[in-house]
Amino acid sequence: MGIIKVSNIKLYAYHGCLEEEAKIGSEYRVDIKVKADLKKSAKTDKLVDTVDYVHLNHIVKEEMAIRSELLEEVAQRILDRAFKEIRMIKKAKVAVAKINPPIGGNVEEVVIILTKKR
Repeated sequence: MGIIKVSNIKLYAYHGCLEEEAKIGSEYRVDIKVKADLKKSAKTDKLVDTVDYVHLNHIVKEEMAIRSELLEEVAQRILDRAFKEIRMIKKAKVAVAKINPPIGGNVEEVVIILTKKR
């Protein structure tokens, strides 16, 4: 078993419950960590035998582009799609952070973390 992490994916998106968030958007950060059997790819040196982190990044970017009111829903979509498209993933964890959320205080970020297991 091995781990592949794609960290600090920075995006601009339009998630949130407030109308202003749909109009002006906000900065987000996404981290995704997957567990898979990487023994074969460690021997073959072939991309087809591993979890392609370019594919993970692509999934994150596409799902973050779809507006949601809640970060939980976005995180779940990212997990569901990763499991559907990349069969060798055994377990995954995704963290979606809204940077400087509009919650009436000096808050650096709000983070939603979800995990899924096959």
